[in-house]
Amino acid sequence: MAQYSVLIVDDDIKLVTLLQTYFEKDGCLTYTAGNGLDALQIVREYKPDIMVLDLMLPGLNGLDVCRKIRNDNDIPIIMLTARDEERDRLVGLEIGADDYVTKPFSPKEVVARARAILRRANKAVSRSQTIVAGRLVIDLERHQVSKGGERLELTPTEFKILELLAGNAGRVYSRLQIVEHTQGYTFEGYERTIDAHIKNLRRKVEDNPKEPQYIQTIYGIGYKFASETDE
Repeated sequence: MAQYSVLIVDDDIKLVTLLQTYFEKDGCLTYTAGNGLDALQIVREYKPDIMVLDLMLPGLNGLDVCRKIRNDNDIPIIMLTARDEERDRLVGLEIGADDYVTKPFSPKEVVARARAILRRANKAVSRSQTIVAGRLVIDLERHQVSKGGERLELTPTEFKILELLAGNAGRVYSRLQIVEHTQGYTFEGYERTIDAHIKNLRRKVEDNPKEPQYIQTIYGIGYKFASETDE
């Protein structure tokens, strides 16, 4: 029985076949698609556990696919990009991608990242625990967040960041520490992309993202979740 399922989306058949081989060696059930529309259909019908999504696709590109999926689905997404530009990576992360890999890459690294994201997303909480901060309620056991009684849709990475910061209110975390917590490994160069996740998270949990009440920036160091003593 497969340990988990992955959807690989890329119009490069050789690359798809290579990734498929490595994922299947890892005990994974694989689905593949060569364009964005087919990818959306597979997500709706088969509900894979994670998606590896190329940025440059014919027709509906990877960013558009990610936007459409995030309207009603929190499947973890690893974005593939041939562009080594920070702007492209940040856009993908801001609209809901959980990680990115720049081509050329090691298939083993992609599989390792997928496993790390799923392990973090599916990590069981030993006992029921709820964090309440103002109008914000974070249910760690159910991986649910609500504000003023309204459910918020967070990506797995966004939830892990919020869980870390809110669970340790008042403590300052560097970007590298947040990377290690959310991804399960240290990846040099990824720290700055944490800013994109924080920006996206603030849009969801803050009343005014430009004047954050909960997630505060500690300049030159990182971020912290406001404690009661900060008020």
